[in-house]
Amino acid sequence: MSVVIERPGRPASLQEQDPELAAVLDAERQRRATQIDLLAGENFTSTAVRDILAGPFADKYAEGYPGRRHHTGCAHADAAERLAVDRAKALFGAEHANVQPYSGTSAVLAAYAALLRPGDTVLAMSLAHGGHLTHGSGANFSGRWFNFTGYGVRERDGMIDLDQVRDLARAVRPKAIMAGAISYPRAIDWAAFRAIADEVGAYLIADAAQTIGLVAGGVLASPVPHADVVCGVTHKLLGGPRGGLLLCTAELAGRVDRGVFPFTQGGPAVNQVAAKALVLGLAATPAFGTYTRQTVANAKVLAEALEAEGLRPLTGGTDTHLVTADARAVRLAEGVGLTGRAVEQRCEAVGLLLGKCAVPFDDVPPSAASGVRLGTACVTTQGMRGKEMTELATLVGRAIRVPDDARGEASGQRKAVAREVLALARRFPVDDEPAAPS
Repeated sequence: MSVVIERPGRPASLQEQDPELAAVLDAERQRRATQIDLLAGENFTSTAVRDILAGPFADKYAEGYPGRRHHTGCAHADAAERLAVDRAKALFGAEHANVQPYSGTSAVLAAYAALLRPGDTVLAMSLAHGGHLTHGSGANFSGRWFNFTGYGVRERDGMIDLDQVRDLARAVRPKAIMAGAISYPRAIDWAAFRAIADEVGAYLIADAAQTIGLVAGGVLASPVPHADVVCGVTHKLLGGPRGGLLLCTAELAGRVDRGVFPFTQGGPAVNQVAAKALVLGLAATPAFGTYTRQTVANAKVLAEALEAEGLRPLTGGTDTHLVTADARAVRLAEGVGLTGRAVEQRCEAVGLLLGKCAVPFDDVPPSAASGVRLGTACVTTQGMRGKEMTELATLVGRAIRVPDDARGEASGQRKAVAREVLALARRFPVDDEPAAPS
């Protein structure tokens, strides 16, 4: 007599298998459909990207590199990774590419592992002036393992102070200089950083996680000809899966690859690598160049419109998809000023997502901050243009000024702003998401 054993976890639907989790996913779909995403680090992936992530490669273990795996059955994983590598090299004109990093932070960690030893000195952008956690935060591996010195921006205009970078490099003689930032809206002069690095005999690492998509689209100058190692991501502007990317010279290829595997990672997420291959191919098309140009054009309009609402753009504007603005000049009816955190919370209450950020030369703690950071990748993906950027800035301005009623509940004015945000979201739905509920 044969016994049929039902395989666990294979019911007809997620709703049958795990209704509690299914409800969470449905709620997230509705959130995406009813809010407007102005977070600088986010974008919407295509159905094709999500299909690849949920495809057969999700199950494959392929520790190692193509032709040198630690597992059998990797021929097709090899083909997917080679495709991603070849497309990355062609897109960015790089001698070598590694597409295995799980994230942008993983890519930076691998770059440090390839070039540095614990205790080495690194010169990087101060976190208070726009640097990333991996640029020396004491809460991060970078600040615990290496000796960081921070450079910053000029107080008069908010631009990177290259004279300060040069003076600090001469003083501390770093093993590496990290050029790049997370909340600096201007183009970075990679050639100037290369000259400083050469003068002091340092490696130059470019953290282009925020802007690598704009480089791919031809909007910004590439760091590849100047940096020893470039760290990037395939989400954000590239619109791909969350994951990291490394570009380097042929001379450093072996060190960079070993910095990823086996030093900092195990087997790659092959489904993620395959999805990276897709977006790296699409980024070479004229349509992607058009998209990146529109993204920057939208950011420029948004910056100007936010200034009219009292949110002063840092550096006076933007060269990228990023807008950073000082919230301190905004005053409520009762004369109280606003922090970046307050702006963030008031906007989220009406369905507008943006983030707080530090304002250089300000002593407000990071948990509150004095600035806000916005990005135009998501709204551009949805098809919004300059007219909608002005509309969004007006909605932000109204959202941060409307009062609560006497009982501390949302006022009629706030509810009115929320209805207008929802109406705008309905006009520009996220592709393949359900329509916002009535």
